[in-house]
Amino acid sequence: MFPAASNVIRRIIDPVFAAVSYLALAFWIDGSITQQDQVLAFISALIFFPSTPVGASLRKYASTVVLSWTKLLACLFVFDLLGHFSAGFNMAVVKLWAIVVPVSIIASHTLSAPLKKRLSFFGATQTAVVIGASEVGKHLAHRLQSDSIPGQAFVGYFDDRSAARSGAPADELLGAIDSAPEFVKRERIDLVYVALPMASQPRIMKLLDGLRDTTATVKFVPDMFIADLIQAKVENAAGLPVIAICDTPFVGSHGLQKRCFDLLVCLLALPVVAPLMLLIAALIRATSAGPAFFKQRRYGLNGEEIVVWKFRSMKVMEDGDTVYKQATQDDDRITAIGKILRKTSLDELPQLINVLMGSMSLVGPRPHAVAVNENYRKQISGYMVRHKVKPGITGLAQVNGYRGGDDLHSMSKRIEYDLIYLRSWKIWLDITIVFKTALMLLKGDPKAF
Repeated sequence: MFPAASNVIRRIIDPVFAAVSYLALAFWIDGSITQQDQVLAFISALIFFPSTPVGASLRKYASTVVLSWTKLLACLFVFDLLGHFSAGFNMAVVKLWAIVVPVSIIASHTLSAPLKKRLSFFGATQTAVVIGASEVGKHLAHRLQSDSIPGQAFVGYFDDRSAARSGAPADELLGAIDSAPEFVKRERIDLVYVALPMASQPRIMKLLDGLRDTTATVKFVPDMFIADLIQAKVENAAGLPVIAICDTPFVGSHGLQKRCFDLLVCLLALPVVAPLMLLIAALIRATSAGPAFFKQRRYGLNGEEIVVWKFRSMKVMEDGDTVYKQATQDDDRITAIGKILRKTSLDELPQLINVLMGSMSLVGPRPHAVAVNENYRKQISGYMVRHKVKPGITGLAQVNGYRGGDDLHSMSKRIEYDLIYLRSWKIWLDITIVFKTALMLLKGDPKAF
C-alpha cells in the first residue's frame, strides 16, 4: 500500500459508507438511481467527512455521527423549503437509510476493538498510541501512519501541551499524559509507545505504573533515536539491556548470507575470467616495464589495513601511504593498456581474490588509500563508520554516479551513499548493485578513466 494510504482510508470510510448505503438502498427498493439520489449521496459524504478518528471514545464517536446526521437532515429540510427538493424521493428509502447509517457506523466502532482482538492471530492491525508529541514521537507516528510498521495503526498522541505548542495535529491529540492509562484500558489499545525525554523519569514511572492495569504492550522509545543511527538495535549484555547506536549489519544470519553470496559469485566467476586475467597480465608485461599486478594498502573492516590487488595500469607504483594523487582524464601516468583496463574496470578483476580470501566483499564501500582516509576522516562527519563493513569491489555510491573524484563534494556524496547502504542493507540490495554494476560496464561508465 502506498504511503499514508491506510490513514486516508480511515478518514473516508464513514463518508463513503453513508453515500454508498443510500445508493444501494435506492437501487434495491426503487430499481434505479435518480439524479436527486446522487446529489443526496454526495451531500451526505461531504457532511460525514472526515471520519471520526479510530481511537475516539464511543461517546465522542456517537455524538459526532448524530451531529453529522442532524446536519444532513437540516440540509434536507432547508432544500425542501427552498425548492421542494424532497418531492422526488422515495421516503421509504430515506427513512430506512436514516436508521441504517448511524446504527451501522456506531455499531462498527463498538465492535471493532473486540473483533480486532479475536482476529489478532490472523495478523489483524493493532492500535497504537504515542505518549509524547516530541520530535521522536512525531517521527514514530509518521512511520505508523505511512505503513512503515506493518500491522500497526496510529490512533493519536497524549501530551500535556496544546497542538500549537507541540506541533501535533489537533485531531490527533487524545488528551493529557495522565489520562492515557484510562484511555488505553477503555479502548483496549494494543500498543503504547512512550516517547518522552529520558530526563522525565518521575513522569515515566508514574505513567508505567498506571499502564500496569491494562493489557497493552508498552514500548519505550529513547529520545536518542532522533540521531542519525547505523543499525540501531537493543541487545542483552549479561542480563542488562543495552542499545547499539552504531553497529555492523553483518552479524548472525546476515553475515552468513553475505559471505555465501560473495563465495558463490567468486566461485562462478573466477573459472570464467581466469583466461582473460592471464591474457591481461601478459599484455601488461609485454607493453610496459614493471609487474602485472599492483598492490596498495587500504583500510578494511574495522579500519584495519589490508592489501588490495589490481592490474597495474600506471607507470608508477604509489602505495598511497602518505601521498595519493587521484587519476585524472588524460593522466600521463596511465599506460596504453591501462587506459583500456580502467575504462572497462577490468583492472579491478584481481580483487575477486581479495573477496575469496575474505578481506573484501563484492559489494560495500570502496576502499580508499590510507592517505585519503587520513585526510577526509577529519573533514567528513561519519567517514570512518563506513569501515564497520568490509570494503567492496562495487558499491551503492558507484551505481548512483559517484565513482572517482577526490574533491570534498564528491567524497561527501560517496560517504552519504555508503552510510545509506549500512542502514538499509538486505541481500537483495547486494544483488541489485551487482546487476546495476554489470549494466554500467556494458554501457560504459563516463567517470571511468
